[in-house]
Amino acid sequence: MALLEITDLTQRFGGLLAVNEFSVRLEGREMCALIGPNGAGKTTVFNLVSGFYQPTSGSIKIGGVDTRGMKPHQVTSLGVARTFQNIRLWNDMTVLDNIKVSQHYRLGYSLVDSLLRTRRYADREKAIDHEAMELLEFMGMRDLADEVPPNLPYGTQRKVEIARALSIKPKLLLLDEPAAGLPSTDVVELIKLVEWIHKEFDLAIWMIEHQMTVVMSLCQWIKVIDFGATIAEGTPEEIRNNPEVIKAYLGDENI
Repeated sequence: MALLEITDLTQRFGGLLAVNEFSVRLEGREMCALIGPNGAGKTTVFNLVSGFYQPTSGSIKIGGVDTRGMKPHQVTSLGVARTFQNIRLWNDMTVLDNIKVSQHYRLGYSLVDSLLRTRRYADREKAIDHEAMELLEFMGMRDLADEVPPNLPYGTQRKVEIARALSIKPKLLLLDEPAAGLPSTDVVELIKLVEWIHKEFDLAIWMIEHQMTVVMSLCQWIKVIDFGATIAEGTPEEIRNNPEVIKAYLGDENI
């Protein structure tokens, strides 16, 4: 059974065909990329997979479970976590609280427990706090627990967002342009970080990325879309030398 199986996925927004009969199959522990020009439909695919949009037609199965009609938190409970192209952290919350808030879908206590501060509430909050601190320590960010995101460098904010996604213990991590806005030195560190995460967390990673250095360094398989439709797929070497991909997206200077 595939970890993720997408079949003939189509998404229309009025008269706009954003995704056209897109299909892909991901197994566990794969590291793959979805690339293409701006506006090609890449983030729309991720929004469909994570439950932010409902497809016009086609199917998405996670671990064999059809996700049609599911809300984002229900998709998350199947083991799917994601980051966003534009970092989405709560700037008035500490780094620790940004990690802890990802556990809302599996709190294990009721509103009444929260209001009355019951033993169930206290025990679960203590466990969530402990797990979040363990993760921050594992990722070398324990000393940042009480900081707020605006006080951190952009690259560190990106790392916090990835840590928040990892806190749900996903089977599939979706990274939407993780290198966006990073200077070249931070891009090198990002590559090392993603390699480490892939190894240590025993998960599959599917990324959208425009920086070909990141894609070619990390990914085993690449799928290319343009105007919502697949134009090529293959290994990094095959994509690098595909004339249609070069014409539509890479350009001679990126080869």
